Amino acid sequence: MQIKEITFIIVTFHSEKVIFDCLDLLPNESQKIIIENSQSTDLKNILESRYANLTCHLMSQNLGYGKANNIGINFSETDLVFVLNPDARFTPKNLNKFLEILSHEEFAIAAPVDKWEFNQELTSKNITEVNYVKGFAMLLNKKFLRNNYFDENFFLYMEEIDLCKRVKDDLGRILKVNVPIEHLGGASHGDKKNLEMEKSRNWHWMWSKFYYKKKHEGYLLSLLSTLPSFFSSFIKYFLYFLTKNETKQNIYKMRFLGLLNSYLLKKSFHRPNLD
Repeated sequence: MQIKEITFIIVTFHSEKVIFDCLDLLPNESQKIIIENSQSTDLKNILESRYANLTCHLMSQNLGYGKANNIGINFSETDLVFVLNPDARFTPKNLNKFLEILSHEEFAIAAPVDKWEFNQELTSKNITEVNYVKGFAMLLNKKFLRNNYFDENFFLYMEEIDLCKRVKDDLGRILKVNVPIEHLGGASHGDKKNLEMEKSRNWHWMWSKFYYKKKHEGYLLSLLSTLPSFFSSFIKYFLYFLTKNETKQNIYKMRFLGLLNSYLLKKSFHRPNLD
């Protein structure tokens, strides 16, 4: 497997703080597609002038992770696409090793391991077949997926778990490769923006959790399994309101509202305010 056979898809949203370190590690000859979930022409101009074989597509609104990745995948011309978060760091050495290990494998999805999961003593078996992998770094085989990519009803969270479940239901192979990659996680924005993102993340975590369960298990079972979280979030919101802990209050308010809107079968509408 050669690098020219792969297109890297990176979805960003005001991720200037981390995207350059991510791209600096990728090979110059690799095809790179950036989907920026905003109208940041400055970022587009900088990226396309600084990096070879890179195109940056600006979106008129924040489409979320799954839908933006689908757009990037559909722009790609290679059969293999590497979906990568902007705060991921894949060194050239580890990327080459990852591709070498997979060169004779059939798979629908393959992923490296987070550096905290890396097992230095594991030499005889570098590949493990699993039920799902983390979404921050996924190599997708378009031939197997046949245009059935991320469910665009998810705005944030669970979209990769849903994709993996559908792949396994279709008897596809999902491989975890014992090659480390670094994922910073939650460090893509400034402090003020991170607060807004944290509120949004909590809303979408609860919305997506119920939507995923409803999709695969039905409404009633999903309702029964998530009601403890629903009432717990409301009680904690009230307690933090009384103690005037605004940060915790906002977190549990968002969790409560995210789950409530999912119960009411409303779309995943919440968007972070980063103005």
